[in-house]
Amino acid sequence: ASCVQHRLLVRDASSLQIRQLYTCLDQIQYMEWSSDSLFILCAMYKRGIVQVWSLEQPDWHCKIDEGSAGLVASCWSPDGRHILNTTEFHLRITVWSLCTKSVSYIKYPKACQQGMAFTKDGRYMAVAERRDCKDFISIFVCSNWQLLRHFDTETQDLFGIEWAPNGCVLAAWDTCLEYKVLLYSLDGRLLSSYRAYEWPLGVKSIAWSPSSQFLAIGSFDEKVHILNHVTWKKIIELDHPATIASKKTIVYEEVEKSPTVDTERLSFPPTRELASSLFSTQSKYEISQVPVSLQYIKPVADRANPKVGVGMLAFSANNCFLATKNDNIPNAVWIWDIQKLKLSVVLEQLCTIQCFQWDPCQPRLAVCTGSSRVYLWSPAGSVVVQVPGEGDFQIVSLSWHSSGDSMLLLSKDNFCVCYLEREEV
Repeated sequence: ASCVQHRLLVRDASSLQIRQLYTCLDQIQYMEWSSDSLFILCAMYKRGIVQVWSLEQPDWHCKIDEGSAGLVASCWSPDGRHILNTTEFHLRITVWSLCTKSVSYIKYPKACQQGMAFTKDGRYMAVAERRDCKDFISIFVCSNWQLLRHFDTETQDLFGIEWAPNGCVLAAWDTCLEYKVLLYSLDGRLLSSYRAYEWPLGVKSIAWSPSSQFLAIGSFDEKVHILNHVTWKKIIELDHPATIASKKTIVYEEVEKSPTVDTERLSFPPTRELASSLFSTQSKYEISQVPVSLQYIKPVADRANPKVGVGMLAFSANNCFLATKNDNIPNAVWIWDIQKLKLSVVLEQLCTIQCFQWDPCQPRLAVCTGSSRVYLWSPAGSVVVQVPGEGDFQIVSLSWHSSGDSMLLLSKDNFCVCYLEREEV
């Protein structure tokens, strides 16, 4: 599905043919599929309205108006039959049921980076709350929205919460001024508290491994701390130095080359195909000899939100690899072998890393840098793929299909789908 102003277009994922076209009341600012892909919600925050469309019954429609309370966020519950709307100033979360048309309210939600989290099986929801200048977490049962547990947290300013994939442990972390990660059980017991340092800046990003065995914590000190699920103690600290010295680490460096043109084919005016080849540059990966010095950017200390620390983390689907990005070295992706707890590969790009995401079915990483190329890495090697087409298609974000057979590439104004052929076994 894609949005163009106030219109919602639903296309076939394999052919990109338009299947449905819906017209909303205003410009769509957010869109989300239900878990079973039968409904789509479109949020219009300026008007405080959410419209819901059905794929099975195109004539059916639903409009939710929050009125004077306003609207700042909207999302589906895991069952795909309830919509959670957060009102302005985070006064409350309103739970709307599409089945019974009933309404439930959750008071005092906290305005933080990640204040609401569902377990992977969709049974429970955790909400960060702020009451009387203190942080709390409430855990709700998603089947009837009854409160299961309510407890305060040992945080100064709770910044985010995240469930482990198995739904047994909830991680909560403090503001960047306080290095603290708290781990709670489903019944609200504090299992462990982790503090790497006393005074430096704290947590910037976290990621659970798919098996729930590891919790990776990206810090402002350019390191990743990995905790184990048995003792919740640190098992290793992963550094991001500006110089790669180990001979066991493979460094793929992107190099750009202008294409060679056969002078006998030149004509005036040149054909469109020839013109595009004349002015387009090609890039490929070359394996660099260690030691390799990466481009290191010293953060500007007197400006807000300096580019410093590990801001992006992601585990591969098979639990074997961890990809990281250190914001001080913005052009590099670090790929760690989790089984050996060692740095395996570094991808050094020509431009700043915008986004990376693992294939949901196999250890294959896709990277984009704001150029018209997408970069793929797997244990077998690395490859650069040029997006065909006219004009400058700058990829700023990407998303894998759940089957791993295709990938959605997004620019500022356009999108395209990259289809990957499976190898014949």
